[in-house]
Amino acid sequence: MAHNGSKVCVVIMVATLAGLFALLAGLVVLLVPLMTPELSRQRDSFWGAVVLLLGLTLVTCSERLAGAPMLAVLCATLLIGRLSLEVSQLRWRLLSPEEQQTLVSAERWQANLKQLAATVARLLATASEWRDQLGQLISRNGSARTVSKRWVRPEAETTINNNDTGIDHLVVRSLGEIDALIQASASPSAPVASGEAG
Repeated sequence: MAHNGSKVCVVIMVATLAGLFALLAGLVVLLVPLMTPELSRQRDSFWGAVVLLLGLTLVTCSERLAGAPMLAVLCATLLIGRLSLEVSQLRWRLLSPEEQQTLVSAERWQANLKQLAATVARLLATASEWRDQLGQLISRNGSARTVSKRWVRPEAETTINNNDTGIDHLVVRSLGEIDALIQASASPSAPVASGEAG
């Protein structure tokens, strides 16, 4: 039993490592058009998203992979790695010597990293502004809803049957009239409220 448990842990660990490798590779493929446009091609973003999806699947479902599916995952990881290496080598060879020299220079990478950091900072600032605006909008709508209450239809008139005083129907329009009716029912000699109908 302990031997099977250790096999399962090894399988989960290998699948998780393969998933993390696929996530890293997909992120690199997605960043290639931003960092090195000379090496990028038209559909790189699509293939980067596919590799990211593969990595997410491997990381989240690693405990379900055992036996033949795990072997398929390992083979697929090796194939993807090998094909990625060959594609990157081919793209490197297609560059001119000047482009290759520019691509490996430290100044180029420093400028690209600064641009990437500025873009990420701008994106975070924009997201923060949107969050603040959404919070203000929600609080404004919430306070407006609590302060001003609108009736869909006017209040229905309340009809009270009072058999003690001999009045069949009585329309009450205020709390003062209700107090007067209560006093009138307590002492029959008191005058009845002025909101009587009938």
